[in-house]
Amino acid sequence: MEEGPYKFVRDGTGKVSRVIRIGTRKSQLARIQTDSVAAKLQELYPDVRLEIGETFRLGFCQTTLSTCNKSLFTKELENALERNEVDLVVHSLKDLPTSLPAGFTIGAVLRRENPHDAVVLHPKNAGKTLASLPKNSVVGTSSLRRAAQLKRRFPHLEFKDIRGNLNTRLKKLDDKEDFAAIILAAAGLKRMGWEDRISAVLQPEDCMYAVGQGALAVEVRAKDTDILDMVSVLHDPDTVLRCIAERAFLKRLEGGCSVPVAVHTYIKDSQLYLTGAVYSLDGSESLKETMQTKEVDERLQRVGVTATKIPADLQDGAERLGVDLADLLLTKGAKEILTVARQLNDAR
Repeated sequence: MEEGPYKFVRDGTGKVSRVIRIGTRKSQLARIQTDSVAAKLQELYPDVRLEIGETFRLGFCQTTLSTCNKSLFTKELENALERNEVDLVVHSLKDLPTSLPAGFTIGAVLRRENPHDAVVLHPKNAGKTLASLPKNSVVGTSSLRRAAQLKRRFPHLEFKDIRGNLNTRLKKLDDKEDFAAIILAAAGLKRMGWEDRISAVLQPEDCMYAVGQGALAVEVRAKDTDILDMVSVLHDPDTVLRCIAERAFLKRLEGGCSVPVAVHTYIKDSQLYLTGAVYSLDGSESLKETMQTKEVDERLQRVGVTATKIPADLQDGAERLGVDLADLLLTKGAKEILTVARQLNDAR
């Protein structure tokens, strides 16, 4: 039965339960991530019935991922939200733009998995590292950010695009000898249960990560205060503050997956630290700085995130940190570097 936008079911005993419909994409990793969020919600709200609908399978672009608009990953799910076909959707936060369409908000950002990138070596290279791979060894990555940093750090290696989901990329690595290694997000490998494939986790001095990498986000309709209240308990305060700072930094730079922008955040002694960098496509030019938080004015929604139960001054400080660091890099020439990188990438 339905009342307005809400759906209810009655069981054999006559008990009526609210149904919460969760949307996800039809990929193994997306389903694993969605199931993990659903399990947390079911534990917290045992009287609610959860239904998961696989609403969208994204066909891979016939070009590099860096030239694809990441909104492709979210558009159909947001359409389902708008049509009230689902009540919430689960995303990898790094796939969500820093400005969401009107009427939508990120209602929860869950505790972050390891945000760093991982090296997965071809079996024949077991025991090696990126540094010890032979000269001109080919490393696969679809990320401009990873390639720019690693070209700078390991100039003896070659970097080439590799497309597909995690399963596809690992198969391409193992079945052929086109790649000596590939670079993947450590979080995705762990969620898939493939931690044993990780040869090394790249530390910030080698490769900083993408904005929001490793965190899951729950997107809802901004007007659905009951759903917002329900999912808000999933917020991890430290992850929220780190990701607000990162997303504010990226938004101020007007960056995205078409330009190499990287971050590293951590909280120490109640202070939030953000390191951010921009790179030319070949890594030859870069700007990198670090800042820490300071207090600023209050507001309700920050770079698409609504977290009313986390102190506003902390959230505002995180957002201001991202903006201030971006402004610092912009004064040093970040806009020029990113403009050239974007033009070169568009021309590829």
